[in-house]
Amino acid sequence: MRRRERRRRRRILRSIGLWLLALLVATPLALYLHLRASLPQTSGTLRLDGLTAAVDIVRDRHGVPHIFAADESDAWFALGFVHAQDRLYQMEMTRRAGRGRLAEVAGPSMIDTDRYLRTLGLVQNAEASLAAMPQDLRRPLQAYAAGVNAFLADDPTLPPEFDLARLEPEPWTPVDSLLWGQLMTQQLAGNWRNELALARAMAQQPPAQIEELWAAPGDGTATTLAAVDLDRLAPWLPVPFGPSTASNEWVLSGNHTVSQKPLLANDPHLGLGAPGVWYLARIVTPTITLAGATAPGVPAVVLGHNGRIAWGFTTTNADQFDLFLERIDPSDPARYLTPDGSQPFVTRRETIKVRGEPDVVVTVRATRHGPVLSDALRTVADAAPPGHALALSSPSVYRADRTGEALFRMNRARNWNEFRDALIGWHAPMQNIVYADVDGHIGFTAPALLPRRKSGDGRVVQSGWTGEFDWDGFAPFDAMPSAFDPPAGRLVNANNRIVNDDYPVFITRGWDVPYRAQRIEDMLVAVPRHDIHSTEAILADPVSLHARAVLSRLDRVSPADDRARQAIARLQGWNGSMMRERPEPLIFHAWLQELQSALFAEWPADQLGLRGTERPEIVLAALDGLSAFCRDRPGGCEALVSRSLSAALARLSERYGNDMTAWRWSRAHRAPMRHLVFDRVPMLRDLLVFNVPTDGDNYTVNRGTWRSSPASDPFAHVHGAGYRAVYDLADLAQSRFIVTPGQSGHPLSPHWGDMVEPWANGRHITMAGDRAALQARGRTLRLLPP
Repeated sequence: MRRRERRRRRRILRSIGLWLLALLVATPLALYLHLRASLPQTSGTLRLDGLTAAVDIVRDRHGVPHIFAADESDAWFALGFVHAQDRLYQMEMTRRAGRGRLAEVAGPSMIDTDRYLRTLGLVQNAEASLAAMPQDLRRPLQAYAAGVNAFLADDPTLPPEFDLARLEPEPWTPVDSLLWGQLMTQQLAGNWRNELALARAMAQQPPAQIEELWAAPGDGTATTLAAVDLDRLAPWLPVPFGPSTASNEWVLSGNHTVSQKPLLANDPHLGLGAPGVWYLARIVTPTITLAGATAPGVPAVVLGHNGRIAWGFTTTNADQFDLFLERIDPSDPARYLTPDGSQPFVTRRETIKVRGEPDVVVTVRATRHGPVLSDALRTVADAAPPGHALALSSPSVYRADRTGEALFRMNRARNWNEFRDALIGWHAPMQNIVYADVDGHIGFTAPALLPRRKSGDGRVVQSGWTGEFDWDGFAPFDAMPSAFDPPAGRLVNANNRIVNDDYPVFITRGWDVPYRAQRIEDMLVAVPRHDIHSTEAILADPVSLHARAVLSRLDRVSPADDRARQAIARLQGWNGSMMRERPEPLIFHAWLQELQSALFAEWPADQLGLRGTERPEIVLAALDGLSAFCRDRPGGCEALVSRSLSAALARLSERYGNDMTAWRWSRAHRAPMRHLVFDRVPMLRDLLVFNVPTDGDNYTVNRGTWRSSPASDPFAHVHGAGYRAVYDLADLAQSRFIVTPGQSGHPLSPHWGDMVEPWANGRHITMAGDRAALQARGRTLRLLPP
């Protein structure tokens, strides 16, 4: 009996074990199959409401969709469909950001962000833009939204982020598409933060240091338009007044190319993540061919070519925003003072829904200058004295934003005149735009609504109640910097100054230092005629002219010990190339980081916007013994420079060992592309991050921007060229493209990260081919009307 009972128990335990094993196997398998089901359908046929004729979507081996449609509306419908297939969660979070609805997903931690975004009134701006848009230009927005909604109506298995966030996407609208532009304006034209930092600094710090820290960089070298025709501009100009981002662009005329047709290169730099900002696509209809970088959520090719013309952008860092200090009416806090007496704040109530918490109701206030930021941001509120408020003025306060309309028109332009006419409606953010066409012409223009100020240049916060510093309209479009077929046959910009100081329209004091632009100029001039391969090589160039400027001063550095002498000797034999497998870039940047920290040790870095940034001109001034930040310290600048080098070497030895020859820039300088959602899940955080070593630094053409991150990752490459392109106007089919990390936002897709390694190594792909040839090699999804 006992033996039989033991056998029975063993059978029961074995059965339980088998069931548990089956459960352990089945659960991951079921999860995997569910996740696989959320991958997009890329072949076969679908019938969808909203189409007028068949559309073929052919995905090539890189996951790039080539959309062949009978008319443009069907093409935009298909672009909306493929964006939703590959990047739906990214689109969802972008529009939630624009609408100030992030707390619905992320909970109380995003309440302050939602309050700020709602205070800006981005939805109201987008709605005003849509209302002002001609009907023919609304059609792409409507067709695109129909394509996104057709994907949602097909009841797809949603990407895994939606399951983790317990979120259902809502129908897409044209306003959602316009919100992308509103967010990009805030990112690229938010110079008001510098105004706030400068105002604080002026109240707290010595004048000599203020002037040194906020001096406009550069000395007129590497100026995109070094000379302008002031007589042409005279009728348009009033009495003369009074420059986060980095990108490269250049265009060569046929006089400087092997093909004798223009070459245009562009690599806009933004934050790196997974998925990335950009999505490659090609659209072919009987009336237009478009190829380049699209933004998920937007029915346009933002950067690219249309078969006739090509264009590229860099950010101007223009001063299009001002902060005004408003005085609250002491007799009535619901009103504020103006030159014409007391006026009521314009108010609206906003309800912020919060996951797991009660709703938060906020009152948004605005003055005649714009929304009251001190109601929304603690850092701004702390800067406003009692009885005052800080309001943000921007072009959208005065006019409905027509930038989206300008982008749609630009996609259809066939020549320089049409291109220029399209950009009349470009309001913000101000961009430096290079142009080339198949007829051999090249050009440059920088469109924007630039404010004309009655007084001052908007550099600091100004009083709003006197009217003295109000805006007096905007500079006319014809007064904006422009050039067509310049005699030099080339145009270069890398966020450096685009005009000299005597230009009669004030643009900005926020020009970037000219190192990248000068390096591009040098390489373009060094070769008589360029082709697409030499152009790709320039985009990948890792030489830092900033490093060379520092290296030329090494004889002024007094080494404190043998280790410091060894480091200086290595740097003296180095050419400033930020190659990932060299030790010198690591020594160089650790030293300069330590030096800058020492220079600003007495400043409140967080408040004044100094943490995580480099100030190269101040570093050079310290090496020259001239910086106001160190010349009055014990031992002067020389002692501070020497101590900083020793401290940096000690830190590197602790982290990487004592053998200096074994140190590598690649150990510290890696691009960690993290997923917005999965990076918060411990088991997935390290599994789904791309952490690729890269060349470059903050001042190389192949820009590998690092910011002083936490000590665990001080030189992480966090900002760079998420898109690179070279357009060959002799044969646009040979143009080169790359995005990072890949086309798909789905971790199980083969195109989730297949472009990371090519991107890091300076390689590119093409986007061309007729329908039959592509179908023979790729996968075709045919969309049909019902």
